[in-house]
Amino acid sequence: MVDLHGVLSAVVTPFTADGEEIDEAALRAVVEFTVRAGIHGLIPCGSTGEFATLSLDERRRVMEVVADQAAGRTPVVPQVGAMTTRDAVLLARHAESHGAAAVMAVSPYYEALTLAEIGDYYRRLAASVSIPVMVYNLPAATGVNLPPAEVARLARDVPTIRYIKDTTGDLSQAAQLIHDHADVVSTFVGWDPLFFAALMEGAAGSVLGAGNIVPGQTAEIYEHVRAGRITEARERWAQLYPLMRFLVSVPYTPAVKTGVSLLGHAGAASRHPVAPLEPDRAAELEALLKGVGAL
Repeated sequence: MVDLHGVLSAVVTPFTADGEEIDEAALRAVVEFTVRAGIHGLIPCGSTGEFATLSLDERRRVMEVVADQAAGRTPVVPQVGAMTTRDAVLLARHAESHGAAAVMAVSPYYEALTLAEIGDYYRRLAASVSIPVMVYNLPAATGVNLPPAEVARLARDVPTIRYIKDTTGDLSQAAQLIHDHADVVSTFVGWDPLFFAALMEGAAGSVLGAGNIVPGQTAEIYEHVRAGRITEARERWAQLYPLMRFLVSVPYTPAVKTGVSLLGHAGAASRHPVAPLEPDRAAELEALLKGVGAL
């Protein structure tokens, strides 16, 4: 069973120019670029992958394409969370059957569920597969923040719940997970500007949309920290931080997709009604990418 660590890229889902179809050739190009740059794992169909705009069949197909292109070179951990437990289970079983190393799942959204309901959802999901599960805590979308103690309780009750992606943007909450519950759950921080701080606190890694556009740079920082080369890591992070801060200051997914487009791997289109990044912000992003040597 694989031990997830490092930088996991939240893979974008490229669309055709009209946003109607998945551009499979572009998806393969993004995956190939990311893997060759040394990324530590791939997470298709997450928030940056615009899973909420995809049908279940499209989500299955994205997983299949990513796994096929990765070809075992790095772990693939699809996001399988859905509005119903039934759909999440179907996606998880499909992912396992196509070689997923683990699955990540956001809890159902729109209805703000109780912690008991969310816990039952994760227990049923974990029981449906034999591979590990990563809890995806995204309170801005789900309306419910999962307290560290509740996550740890789930992990103690269900041994295959081994990871959490914390996207609260709250380093103190991530630090609680890291320092108080590392015996049962490994923490990945999903807030790009907190990447370096989380690693210094002892996080297992991060899930980053930025992995689509600066995979080598982010992986290098992780490797420096793991090897104890903190001065080198800090210097590299100082160069990268303005880009990471920019990404969360604008519509995130359009910014990442614009970056992917600037790199020449895929178009920037999202499905309507999501608009592209405004031209002046796209120019700012281009300058930032040049500044870190990505362009």
